[in-house]
Amino acid sequence: MSSGNAFSLKEKNTLLFHCKRNSMQQQTLRVWVFEQKRHLEQITSVGPRPVGSQENEVLTVGYLLEQIENIRVETAAGPHQLMVDVQRPTGSFSIDFLGGFTSFYDHVTNIAVRLEPKGGANHLMLANCHFDTVANSPGASDDAVSCAVMLEVLHSLANQSSPLHHGVIFLFNGAEENILQASHGFITQHPWAKQVRAFINLEAAGVGGKEVVFQTGPENPWLVQAYVHAAKHPFASVVGQEVFQSGVIPSDTDFRIYRDFGNIPGIDLAFIENGFIYHTKYDTADRILTDSIQRAGDNILAVLKYLLTSEKLADSSEYRHGNMVFFDLLGVVVVAYPARVGTILNYLVATATFLYLAKKASLPGNRGGRYVWDLACATGVAVLSWFVTLLSVLIVALLVTLLGRSMFWYNHFYSSICLYGAAATGKMIFIHTLAKNLYYGVTKDQTFLGDLYFDVSLLLWCCSLVWLTQQGLCSAYVPMLMVSFPLATRLLLAKEFKHRGASVKYSVLYLLGLALPYVHFMFLIWVVFEIFTPIMGRSGTEIPPEVVLASLVTLTTIFLSSFFLHFIYLVRSTKWILAGLASIFIIMFLLVSSGLFFPYSGSPDSPRPKRVFLQHTTRTFHNLQGQVESHDSGLWINSFDYTGIQHITPNIPEINDSVRTHCREDRPFCGYPWFLPVKFLSKKNWYLPAPEVSPSSPLEFRLLSKEETSWGTIKMAFSAKGPSHMSLYLMPHRGASLSTWSFGDGTPQFDLSGEYFVFYSHGLDAPTWNFWFEIQVLIYNQTGPEGIISVAISSHYFFGDDQRTAQLEELLHRFPTWAFPSFWVSTYDMYRY
Repeated sequence: MSSGNAFSLKEKNTLLFHCKRNSMQQQTLRVWVFEQKRHLEQITSVGPRPVGSQENEVLTVGYLLEQIENIRVETAAGPHQLMVDVQRPTGSFSIDFLGGFTSFYDHVTNIAVRLEPKGGANHLMLANCHFDTVANSPGASDDAVSCAVMLEVLHSLANQSSPLHHGVIFLFNGAEENILQASHGFITQHPWAKQVRAFINLEAAGVGGKEVVFQTGPENPWLVQAYVHAAKHPFASVVGQEVFQSGVIPSDTDFRIYRDFGNIPGIDLAFIENGFIYHTKYDTADRILTDSIQRAGDNILAVLKYLLTSEKLADSSEYRHGNMVFFDLLGVVVVAYPARVGTILNYLVATATFLYLAKKASLPGNRGGRYVWDLACATGVAVLSWFVTLLSVLIVALLVTLLGRSMFWYNHFYSSICLYGAAATGKMIFIHTLAKNLYYGVTKDQTFLGDLYFDVSLLLWCCSLVWLTQQGLCSAYVPMLMVSFPLATRLLLAKEFKHRGASVKYSVLYLLGLALPYVHFMFLIWVVFEIFTPIMGRSGTEIPPEVVLASLVTLTTIFLSSFFLHFIYLVRSTKWILAGLASIFIIMFLLVSSGLFFPYSGSPDSPRPKRVFLQHTTRTFHNLQGQVESHDSGLWINSFDYTGIQHITPNIPEINDSVRTHCREDRPFCGYPWFLPVKFLSKKNWYLPAPEVSPSSPLEFRLLSKEETSWGTIKMAFSAKGPSHMSLYLMPHRGASLSTWSFGDGTPQFDLSGEYFVFYSHGLDAPTWNFWFEIQVLIYNQTGPEGIISVAISSHYFFGDDQRTAQLEELLHRFPTWAFPSFWVSTYDMYRY
């Protein structure tokens, strides 16, 4: 027997074994993270990787294939077999993103890696990332880091000594930034796709941080349960899913393609932190922390392992029906339960609340009736205070906008809390102080008023709970928490409140009772601001950011203050609180008005760049006779935030409102080379005259045939040969309409105010693009002198020598360091028929 601090020989050997094992695990973990970091640095070292570029189609593809081959050779003797297929699909589809448009792709690249037991597998999981990028961004977070993680997850699974029950496809897709083209090519054309039962999509809307589950399904609650059981570092919210799927965030992922065109369920994960540098030159490998890579790798590996041994994957249709309510508590644990259970729980909480209020309303004598009247009046006061507060803060936001200080908070977020938060909080307290002193006066005691306004908050949250539940929204769990915990707390503290009012003990116990729902709610609010604040820097010139942020801050204040309103009626005076809030507001308003808070920053440590799109373009317009009616060249400038060129003009005086463009409604997409159909987001743009562009591979566009069909339409066929990215615009004139075309299912979709947009891209060695459409002419004599249709096509040179011109280079060097001009060369040619 051992005694004191002495160890037996057996204990020493056991301790030594555990120390060695822990050391080996730590060493393995370091190697795991090091390899992922190495892959990330290698992929991003080639620079931006637009579709069609050598960097994307040759260098990155070559590196990925080399690493996959190394894994295959290393694991050849194991229980798994690994197959690789490089797919270069061609196809087209329509999508209702950005108002809706049609997409056509030709010879884009997919690298599909199939890992399965040597005896084969009938059921497959799909893990998806993309290695292409937007122009001018190295795309470390979007989405090279996900591909780096997937390589090591593949390596780890292939090295398992015990065989997997099912197979898995690792899809490294090379055309996601071209609006989800490569994933469509895989899921609709690859023979392996028919065996895919579910998928995990790895994406980014920011740079680093935790990856959040922000979409699941459709239905198939077993997938959420798998994530809950397996993820080592959970971070998930059904609120994020419902916000994202509402369309308020101008972004989309391959999740949509697999869901809509593959009809398979999945999980969508994305990095969301620091979205300020998403899709910019600052999205570099060194900005992605090792912890972020490790967390993502741990989660993906654990979830895939779980799913690949799950019997539910083999017969997922049996577990298809139903949605899940899911949310994490500070990233420690995920709570998940079926939506039908959530509905029952929500209605139970609502019933308990109404019983609590009904008990008070049924007091003997006229006390019950008087309580109902007082509750109705107090509810009116509360709702009125919300509207007056929101209106007051929006007036402040309007003043800030008129003073030319929009987005002052973009680089100083907490200044918006100090300005709008102080205004909202002060206004709320002021209104309720007036109600307390002028409306109620001395006729009501403080304890009664405190109790009454607690009931008001409970009633309003309960109404929102019932409404959200009736709408079928899983996010109803939030008001459920905001009702159940305060109600339970109040019932437990009823005696304490009745005898002592707002005592210190009551206040402390009350705060403890509200801690869990409030901490979770504040965490959700943090996520909302983490996502929406950067989005204001790329949401176009038409959405006033002050209105958006002021509204968000005000709504946050209203929600968070709801169960603290009754303290206003319990304390003796609020004058010092109001004085403090008024001082903060006045000081902040003066500082903001003086221009102290500049919106942007070029700091290498924490950049907040202003996004500008800069195209050197040549435009040519042809009349009905095929003759050139006008021709010009210039630098076309788009600002993608509300401030426009306000801060650019002092640095580059030529870019001013005298060169602002005006939309020509008789020309497709106003006569400018829109890369995507986002003219409704950015109606303010500028055009500086410049010399003509002369790319080495100019666009070749031809009308091949024009004939009248036997069914009374006019069929027109065209060919186009040009760079990897082109945009086609079709504008039927009065008395004419498109009846069919060669894209998608043959039905022209998404008429954007009388115009159609077709996005085209190709990889390497793509043939000439041939397409046709048919026009139904309703009344010939109403088509007018402009003909029956205007057809325009733009070419976009995103890489190589054709991307730059001397004029572009000269202007780029004049932009301030806090601006990020994404630039390329383009052409625009319009024809009337």
